Amino acid sequence: MSRFFLAALPFVLASASLGAADWPNWRGPLASGVSPESGLPERWSATENVAWKARLTGVGVSSPIVAGDHVYVTSQLGAGVRQPGNHPRLAQGAGAAGSGERALEATVADDRTYFVVQAFARADGRLLWEHRMEAAGELPGVHDKHNMASSSPVSDGRMVYAWFATGQIVALDRAGNVVWQRHLGKEISPFDINWGHSSSPTLHGNLLLLLCDHGPASYLLAVDKETGTQVWKADRGRGRTSYSTPVVVDVNGRSEVIVNSSERVDAYDAKDGTLLWHVGGSNQFPIPVASYENGMLYMSRGYRSGPYMAVRPGGRGDVTATHVAWQVPTGAPYVSSLVQYQGRVYMANDVGVLTVIDAKTGQRVWQERTPGVFSASPVAGDGKVYFLSETGETMVLSTKGPSIVARNDLGERTLASPAIAGGRLFIRTDGHIYAIGSRK
Repeated sequence: MSRFFLAALPFVLASASLGAADWPNWRGPLASGVSPESGLPERWSATENVAWKARLTGVGVSSPIVAGDHVYVTSQLGAGVRQPGNHPRLAQGAGAAGSGERALEATVADDRTYFVVQAFARADGRLLWEHRMEAAGELPGVHDKHNMASSSPVSDGRMVYAWFATGQIVALDRAGNVVWQRHLGKEISPFDINWGHSSSPTLHGNLLLLLCDHGPASYLLAVDKETGTQVWKADRGRGRTSYSTPVVVDVNGRSEVIVNSSERVDAYDAKDGTLLWHVGGSNQFPIPVASYENGMLYMSRGYRSGPYMAVRPGGRGDVTATHVAWQVPTGAPYVSSLVQYQGRVYMANDVGVLTVIDAKTGQRVWQERTPGVFSASPVAGDGKVYFLSETGETMVLSTKGPSIVARNDLGERTLASPAIAGGRLFIRTDGHIYAIGSRK
C-alpha cells in the first residue's frame, strides 16, 4: 500500500463541512440527480468553456463526487479478469462499436492490480493526493465495459469512502490518510456476481450502507462510518443479485432504505435493518436506483426495455396492489436511472431514445430519437437535463418545450454519470476529468 501526498498544508486544514453546492455522492446531495443551482453551462467542447481538465490514474466507470474544495475519483490500475461468455451490449447489431460501445481498456502496471483514489483541487484541478491500495485475493470476473472500480465514492466532507469489486473498502481523511479499511469479500462472503459488483456506498447519518447482493450471500450491511464496525446486518438470502445502490428516504419520521434487486424492490428500516415492505416481481439485471420527490418514488428496474413506475413508500408487507401510483410495463433504460425534475420524469433508453413522462400520470409528454448509447444516468438543474452518451457527446435538454438546445462533444468516451457543483459540471471520461463551466 502506498500514498502520494501532493497537498499543501492549507488544503489539509481547509473547512471540511459540506455546502449547498456540493455533490458528495453518486446522484447528488439528495440522491435524485437534481441540482438546485442556477447558471449551469449549456455549451462546451473539448477546448471551450472548460475550467480545467486533469488526467486520471487508471480507468473506471465510477462517477466523480465533489465535497468541499475536493473532487474525488476512483479508478483501477492494472489488469483484471474478463468474465467468460458472451457479454451483453446496449447497442445491438453490427453498429454497436460505431455507436461508441466498446470494451473498457485496462492499464497494466507491474503485473499487479491497484485501486486508486484521487483528490483534485476543485478550483483548478491540481492533484492534491493519490492513494493506492493493491487488490487482495482472487479477482472477480467483470463485464468488459467496466472493471472493479465501478462503485462511486461518497463523502461526508470529513472523510471519503471508496469501495471496490473485491469487497475492499477504505475510509480516507481529507489528506488521504487511511482511517479504517475492511475486506468484506474475505470477512463475510466472496464478492461473486455475474459481470462484477457495482453498487456504491450510501451515507445516512452515522451509518455507511453497503448492499452486497451476490450469489454466495446476499445482505445489506450498515457500518459505523467512523470506525467501519458493524451496526446491523440484514440477511437477504442466497441467489439474489443487484448492481443498484441503496437510496434512503424519510417517510413520516422514519428513514427507509430502498433496494432494487433481482427478486423485487425492498424497503428496510434504516435504524435496525427491519424489512418494511416490498413491491414488484423479479428482474434479471437490476441496475437503476430510485428518485424520491414529493412523497413518491420514481424508479425503473433495469434490463432491456423494462418497466418503470411511481411508488408511494411507507407501506407494510407486499404493497404492489396498494402503493403503485402508476406503472408502464416497458420502455425504461437497461443501465441508467431516471431523473424526476419539475414534475416530469426524464430517461434515455438503450437505443438513444430520449423520453419525457408526466410524473403524476406516467403518460408520455415528449420523445425523440438521438444517435448514441447511454450508460450514464441523466442529471438536471437550472431548467436543463443533461444526457451523456458513450461517444462523449452531451445532449442538453431544455425543460421548456422540451427541446434539445445543445450537443456538446468532448471527443472522449463517457460511461460515468456527471456531478454538478458550484456552477460546473464534472465529467469523467476514460482518461480525464473535466470541469465544465466558468474558470472563475
